Amino acid sequence: MTKLPLRAEILDWIAQHPTQTAKRDLARAFGLKGDARIELKRLLKSLEDEGVLQKDKKSYRNPDLLPPVSMLRIRRQSSDGDLFAGAVEWKGDSAEPEILMVLRPNDPTLGVGDRLLARVELTHAEKNQYEGRVIRKLGSAAARIVGIFRRGPEGARIVPIERNGKEWSVQEADTHGAKDGELVEAERKGPSRTMGLPKARIITRLGDPSAPKSISLIALHQHNIPDEFPPDVLLEAGKNWSIVLEGREDLRSLPLITIDPPDARDHDDACYAIADDDPENSGGYIIWVAIADVAHYVKSGTELDKEALNRGNSTYFPDRVSPMLPESLSGDLCSLHEGVDRYCVAVRMKITPDGEKLSHSFHRGLMRSAASLSYEQVQSAYDGRPNDVPDGLLENVIKPIYAAYHALSAARDKRQPLALDLPERQIELDETGQVAAVKFKDRMESNRLIEEFMVLANVAAAETLIAKKTPLLFRVHEEPAKEKLDALRETAQSSGLNLAKGQVLKTAHINALLNMARDSDHSELINMSTLRAMTQAYYSPDNIGHFGLALRSYAHFTSPIRRYADLIVHRGLISAHGWGEDGLTDADLDSLTQTAERISNTERRSMAAERDTVDRYLAAYLSERKGIEFTGRISGVVKFGVFVRLDETGAEGLVPVRSISREFFHYDKSVNTLMGSESGFVLTLGQRVLVRLAETAAESGGITFDLLEVEGGTLPSAVGSRRMNRKPKRGKPKTGRVKVSRNRKKRH
Repeated sequence: MTKLPLRAEILDWIAQHPTQTAKRDLARAFGLKGDARIELKRLLKSLEDEGVLQKDKKSYRNPDLLPPVSMLRIRRQSSDGDLFAGAVEWKGDSAEPEILMVLRPNDPTLGVGDRLLARVELTHAEKNQYEGRVIRKLGSAAARIVGIFRRGPEGARIVPIERNGKEWSVQEADTHGAKDGELVEAERKGPSRTMGLPKARIITRLGDPSAPKSISLIALHQHNIPDEFPPDVLLEAGKNWSIVLEGREDLRSLPLITIDPPDARDHDDACYAIADDDPENSGGYIIWVAIADVAHYVKSGTELDKEALNRGNSTYFPDRVSPMLPESLSGDLCSLHEGVDRYCVAVRMKITPDGEKLSHSFHRGLMRSAASLSYEQVQSAYDGRPNDVPDGLLENVIKPIYAAYHALSAARDKRQPLALDLPERQIELDETGQVAAVKFKDRMESNRLIEEFMVLANVAAAETLIAKKTPLLFRVHEEPAKEKLDALRETAQSSGLNLAKGQVLKTAHINALLNMARDSDHSELINMSTLRAMTQAYYSPDNIGHFGLALRSYAHFTSPIRRYADLIVHRGLISAHGWGEDGLTDADLDSLTQTAERISNTERRSMAAERDTVDRYLAAYLSERKGIEFTGRISGVVKFGVFVRLDETGAEGLVPVRSISREFFHYDKSVNTLMGSESGFVLTLGQRVLVRLAETAAESGGITFDLLEVEGGTLPSAVGSRRMNRKPKRGKPKTGRVKVSRNRKKRH
C-alpha cells in the first residue's frame, strides 16, 4: 500500500492549492490508490472531527483560513479611503481576518455594509491578512434594526424601540438563539418591498432591555457608535511610552490646575493666571492655558488615528462613555493628572484690564498639574470655604484666575455673544444603574470661567494658524435663516415682546429680546424659540466666522482627547511652529474637507444618541408615576397634538389632539397654534398647563400626557361632532405615539 501522507503534508497542500481540496484531488496529489484512498478518507474524517479541517460539500479547507471564493461584507473604510471587508460567516477559532479590497476601475461602487462575492488571497499568513477582488456585488447595506424579540402565536417578531418604527418578522432559522424579551440587533433579509411584515435576521443579542446600561447600549447600536476598540488599536495605544523633556519647554514650575466635573475621567485642559508686571499693561493679566499634547501619541495615518477619525468624538451617557481614544491614553498618558509629568501644548495670552487680548504665543512643553479640582471645589474656595483645597492655591492660583475671568467678562459683555439661558439636566443613577434623581445643573462662575479661558485659547489658535497660512478646521456658525427669524419674531410679538427688524442682525439684538423676557413667564419660551431659530455649528476648512459667539475666527483646540477637530488644529500648530514630524501630513491636507464633513456628522450622531438616551432614562424614571399630575409648559405645537415639558424634570411628552376633544383642530404653523373648530379653544407655545401622565415607553423614550388644565382657558367638552358627517375610514387606527421633540444642548 502506498504510504499515507502526514497530517502536516495534507494541510500544506490544502493551504497551497485551495481550489484542489476534494478527496479525489488529494488522492491524485499523493498518488493514493485502492485501500490507501479508504485510509485517506478516514484521516480526513479524523481531521474534520478535530476541527482542523472543515468540509464544504466535497472539498476540505482549514476553518481558520478563508476559502478562495468567499461571501464578504464591507466592515469599514479607512481615512485613506481603503475598504476592509470581513466574512459574512466566520467559524474559525482564530481571530476573524480582515480583507483589504483591491478595487479595479470598473468595479461597482461599494460602501460599508454592502455584501459581495470576492476572490480572496492570503497575503500574510502570520497576521492572517488577505486581499480581496470583487467578483460580484450581491446587495447594498441591509437596513439595521434594534428592537425587542418577541414570540407569539403568529411567529417570532422584532418590536421596534423607535416610537414610529415597524415590526419585523423573524424565521426560526434566523433567530440566532434569541430569547423572548431580549434586546437584539438585526438586519433586513430579502427584498425591501414584500407582502406582509418585512423579514429580518438577528445578528447580535444584546441582552435584557431592562438591565442596567441597556438604555445607553440601545443608543450605541441604534446610532452605530463604536463601543469597542480593535485589537491593533489597543496594542498601539498600550505600548511603552516614555516622557522626557528633550525638545520641549519646561513648564513644570507653572502652578497649572485642572477644573472639571467631579466625575471627570480625563483632564485635557489646565489653566493659570497672574497679574501682568508690564507697566504698560497695568491691571492686565497673563493667562496660561495648557492642553494635552495628544498629537504626540496619535500620529496621522496610524491605526489610532484612523479609529479616532472613525469615531470623530467621544460620546457621553449617564452610565458610560464611548471615548474617541483608548483608556490607556484618554484616562492616563494624555490626561493632565495631578502631580505627574505630562506633554502639553500651551498658549500664553496677555490681556488688558478690560479683557482685550493684546498678544499670545504657543509653546510645546512638559507640565505638572498642581491640583485636579472640581467646579464646586473652586467655587466654594473662592466664596470663602476652601475645605479640601490645598494650602496656597486660593491666594496664588484661584483668586488670580477669577480676577482674569472678571476682566474677560467685561470684553464678553462688549462683544455680546448669544446669551441663552437653558438649564441642563443631570441624570443621577444609583448603584444598580437605575435613575435615582433628575436635577438641573447649577451654573457657577467657575463653569463660566473655564468657558471664557477656553474660548480665548481657541481664538488664539485660529488666529495663529491664519497668520502662519496653515490650513485648519474652523468651528463655524452661520446666521439664522430669514424664515426662522420671522418665526421667532412672531413668537416674540405674541408674547408682547419685540425683535428688531430691517437691520443687519447681530447677537446683541437677540440678547436684547432675551433680556426683555428674563424673569417673565415667557423666558423659557423665548429661549427655546431662539435656540430653534439658530443653525447648527459645524466644522469647515473655510472661515465664515461664528455667529453665536460673535467671533470672526474660531477653532477647536482645547479638547483633543475627545474631539478629532482639535487634534487637526494641534497638528497644524506643530507644523506651523516646526516642532516636529508629527504635524499635518499631505494626507491630512488633501482630505481636510472630507474630514470636516465626517466629524460634523459624527458630532450630530453623538448628540442624537445622547438626547435619545436622556429621553429613555426620563421615560423609565416616570414609568412608576402613571396617573400622577404634573405642571409644565407647552414646548411644541404640531398638527397631531402639543408637546409639554415638565417643570420638575424637564421631561417632554405628547398630548395627542384626539385626547383633548372630538372636534377638529386647525393647525397654524406660522403662529404655532391649534384651534378648535367649534369651541375656538386655542393651544399655543408657552402656555402653562396641568397634565396627567398617561403612558411611558422606556425602550423608545415615549411619554404621553392627558391635558387637564390650561392657564387662562377652559378645556372644550369631550363630546363633539368632529366625525359626524364623515364616513368611517377602514384600516388600522393610529396609535398617537409619535417621535418626541428633544431639547438640544448647544455646542459651540
